[in-house]
Amino acid sequence: MNKKVLFYFAVITSVLSLQSCVSNYVVSKPMEYKVDAKLVAITNKIALDSKVASPSKQINAALASLETSTKNAEIVTNSVYNTKLDALLAEAESYLGTPYRFGGMTRSGIDCSAFVLSVYNAVMGTSLPRVAASQAMEGERVEKSDLKKGDLVFFSHGSRISHVGIVHDVTPEGEVRFIHAASSRGVMISPLSDKYWAPKFRFARRILNTDAQPISNYAQNK
Repeated sequence: MNKKVLFYFAVITSVLSLQSCVSNYVVSKPMEYKVDAKLVAITNKIALDSKVASPSKQINAALASLETSTKNAEIVTNSVYNTKLDALLAEAESYLGTPYRFGGMTRSGIDCSAFVLSVYNAVMGTSLPRVAASQAMEGERVEKSDLKKGDLVFFSHGSRISHVGIVHDVTPEGEVRFIHAASSRGVMISPLSDKYWAPKFRFARRILNTDAQPISNYAQNK
């Protein structure tokens, strides 16, 4: 009797153990998560690689950055240039009303070429020639249609350059006004279209480059 009980007990225990193993095998999650992890890693790598710009895009980005830097540099240069010109014209305007005197070089009396060289020397440190005919050899020639403030305009009553002035401003309509020491009224501002000056205008010269530096320095070329 005891042997039968032990036999049945052993059978029941074996069955229960087998069911437990089967149950554990079925309930346990499969090892597919390892495959999923690899897929996620591969997907992430592809996404990362897609964010790396191609050589052509990198070149375009570099060119865009260079263009931006160049534009910023041009803005700074133009700002310095305009500031210098504003200072030049402010100095010229400080002479308004100064009487004309042939050969004069002071604020008590000054002639046209002395006025120009005094203004340029005070603001730009530029040593221009003393007479208008020699000043007409400085810088670079510019067309009347391209005149800007600060340019020099030259006139003659015959074959020789005898008068010079500084462009004061150019209106949006293209009207040019220049500041000069006129023998009749001293330092004044006149339109280039003035019936007296227009027929006598010969050409214009630009003394400063875009860096607000003298294009030519007479003192260095003596």
